[in-house]
Amino acid sequence: MAKSKEKIMEVVFLLAACVSILAVALICVFLFANGIPAMKKIGFADFLLGTTWKPGNDIYGIFPMILGSIYVTAGAIIIGVPIGLLTAVFLAWYCPEKIYKVVKPAVELLAGIPSVVYGFFGMVMIVPTIRYNMGGTGSSILAASILLGIMILPTIIGVSESAIRAVPGSYYEGSLALGATHERSIFRAVLPAAKSGIFAGIILGVGRAIGETMAVIMVAGNQARVPSGILKGVRTLTANIVIEMGYAEGLHREALIATGVVLFVFILVINLAFSIVKMRSNKE
Repeated sequence: MAKSKEKIMEVVFLLAACVSILAVALICVFLFANGIPAMKKIGFADFLLGTTWKPGNDIYGIFPMILGSIYVTAGAIIIGVPIGLLTAVFLAWYCPEKIYKVVKPAVELLAGIPSVVYGFFGMVMIVPTIRYNMGGTGSSILAASILLGIMILPTIIGVSESAIRAVPGSYYEGSLALGATHERSIFRAVLPAAKSGIFAGIILGVGRAIGETMAVIMVAGNQARVPSGILKGVRTLTANIVIEMGYAEGLHREALIATGVVLFVFILVINLAFSIVKMRSNKE
């Protein structure tokens, strides 16, 4: 009887895993089946490297959006990763219990705030601050990077803190026994041991930064042109899809689906790059 229940549960778990794999496979089939033909019609070079996006004239160049996504994501990483990692170290090793009971729920609350609320915060606080202190309209790469840097903090902090706490205490104690200071033991012994989990948190944070749409639309300026500076407006791949999909038809709609293909490949490349870095660091 017990064995039959175990077999039933194994089948249930297998079906659950198959559903996840099937979902990914169906997404891939839909994207590539509808996106690749559109790229062929437009021309791969014209589509990927073209600098002009004018659907009314059947001109579909997404290079400005590709650059926009790269710049905004890179800015979010530069802002969010150091703050998130240092906050995780503080919560795991330095934070008093009374303060922890306040800071930890506050960080978790950040993860539950809707994107549109973040967008309103960016419009009311970040954009005017940049406009009055640095010039321009305020809706820019810098505004989007700051906002996304804030939005990815809960993911990086939560995963990194868990990874740091999972490191055996013997690593820290052994480092102290060899004469290292408290700080050196944490950053030279504990963090390297937790790097696998920390990388996972960074990858999840980057995934959210790349895929974020609503908040970016509200603060980035949404200008489909090659950005010439961090204070200039920009349009990302996700924003381009959301803004125009509602009224697109024909080749225009197919071009937007093809944009989704590029975004999908973009995320895969980033995940692959992080995996390679992680493998090399583990070998070292």
